[in-house]
Amino acid sequence: MTAIENRYDVTFFFDVTDGNPNGDPDAGNLPRMDPETNVGLVSDVSLKRKIRNYVDLTRSGHSRYGIYVQEGAILNEQHRKAYVKERGDDDKVRKAAKLNPQSEDEAKALTRFMCDNFFDVRAFGAVMSTGINCGQVRGPVQVAFARSVQPVMPLEISITRMAATSEKEKGERAQGADGDERTENRTMGRKHIIPYGLYRAHIFVNAKLAERTGFEPGDLDLLFDALRSMFEHDRSAARGMMSSRKIVAFKHASALGNAAAHDLFDRVTVQRRVGEDLYDLDSPRLDNLPPARRFADYSVNINHNDLPEGVEVLELM
Repeated sequence: MTAIENRYDVTFFFDVTDGNPNGDPDAGNLPRMDPETNVGLVSDVSLKRKIRNYVDLTRSGHSRYGIYVQEGAILNEQHRKAYVKERGDDDKVRKAAKLNPQSEDEAKALTRFMCDNFFDVRAFGAVMSTGINCGQVRGPVQVAFARSVQPVMPLEISITRMAATSEKEKGERAQGADGDERTENRTMGRKHIIPYGLYRAHIFVNAKLAERTGFEPGDLDLLFDALRSMFEHDRSAARGMMSSRKIVAFKHASALGNAAAHDLFDRVTVQRRVGEDLYDLDSPRLDNLPPARRFADYSVNINHNDLPEGVEVLELM
């Protein structure tokens, strides 16, 4: 099947309730935030991980939909599969610590194998020149950091575990409120959550780069399916209730595009809703409103007027 022929610029909204959408390992796993504005952040890597997991879940066993970057995978062993295909299954290929293409044609064939067999290479690209060299690919699907539409308020929640991990811990004693010593059989811990946050991410699909990797219409449909449903299969206590809320795609009539992405994204605006009243997010009256705690507390609006020629708006969710 041929590669996609149209450029797409996508606005993706998702929210979280009582959870941590993307912990920062450099900050004790606190939710990622812009320190100057307290706006919440979710990294592109986090979003792509969820897309990969969805594809792996729904297309497992399909030859074109392998996942290159997955938990526990040794990337060089993924590369080795391409050399086995091109050179045959012998000891030199199986045991070599380093392998390099012997010609330009072989280099192209190795990279093509990786694109043909791994969805995330075909979509996001990859650097595959580590030891067993399959080249580099710039992917047609690029995901930006997501930002919350309003500042978020991270909370640190204390938790306890009634079971002990060792005899020593079980035997530790603590002084009770009445002054008596008693065996303390609890382990204290911390969880970090956001009571509520609505996040907005931008995703770019480049048709010219899709020609190089073979990213086809079926792959695009799978990407959109993943955006709709990936949180449904990623439940955990740490992430709380996360949901995809709205997907707005601007489809260009040409591969290179018919308008600037930022101008199109400006057509998608968010307002704060309180009852029947709507407020712009920069309104000073927001200071006197109760905090948002659900998606219904916002209104997502799309300006369809005077669209640039050759641009179509697709409301995919």
